[in-house]
Amino acid sequence: MHHAHPHPEHHLTSSAMLQDIVIGLSDGLTVPFALAAGLSGAVQSSGLVITAGLAEIVAGSIAMGLGGYLAGRTEVEHYDAELKREYQEVQDVPHVERAEVDELLTEMGLSESTRHQAVRELTADPDQWVRFMMKYELGLEKPDPSQAPKSAFTISTAYAVGGLIPLSAYFVTDTPAEGLLWSAVITLVCLLIFGYLKSRMTGQPPVMGALKMAGVGALAAGAAFLVARLITQE
Repeated sequence: MHHAHPHPEHHLTSSAMLQDIVIGLSDGLTVPFALAAGLSGAVQSSGLVITAGLAEIVAGSIAMGLGGYLAGRTEVEHYDAELKREYQEVQDVPHVERAEVDELLTEMGLSESTRHQAVRELTADPDQWVRFMMKYELGLEKPDPSQAPKSAFTISTAYAVGGLIPLSAYFVTDTPAEGLLWSAVITLVCLLIFGYLKSRMTGQPPVMGALKMAGVGALAAGAAFLVARLITQE
């Protein structure tokens, strides 16, 4: 029993990190790309596009990281509140909680005699009893308290990395129009690769996932560029 415990924890941590990277990169590749495309349709200075793009990446990184941190804290607070309530119920209405344990074991397909023995053993220790109820009645795993700051850092970093990819083209080109062209090529290639890998990880059709992600990025940038052009022409 003791040897099996660390593995799911490691698995949960690694998949949480992958999820955070996916969230950060998805937005980082599309939002700054769309912003830079919009500005390319409105201004003639690459410097302005770079300045506004960097400002957006900093603001977006902070906002995304804070969002990840708050989501992680909310999960911990929700678990703690449910844990406290479960301890209270075990203390106040043990007969009801025992009946719930029996019902859960029935759903697992245990025979009546096995159930009676299992209920007795599970409810002998309040901590074990509450752990069982948290996992099997409420479907809650104990969250890692350090996950919130980890999520914040991972999402922020992934967003910044994703955002710098479309912006990089403007550093090495002379005009925003030229920058947009190279930015579109670089970003769409990255979105195709990232969409493919993300779909592989989540068990979705990878080619369709790649095309969807690139399509969303292209649509967002195209819409921003056209709106900026229409406004500046008026």
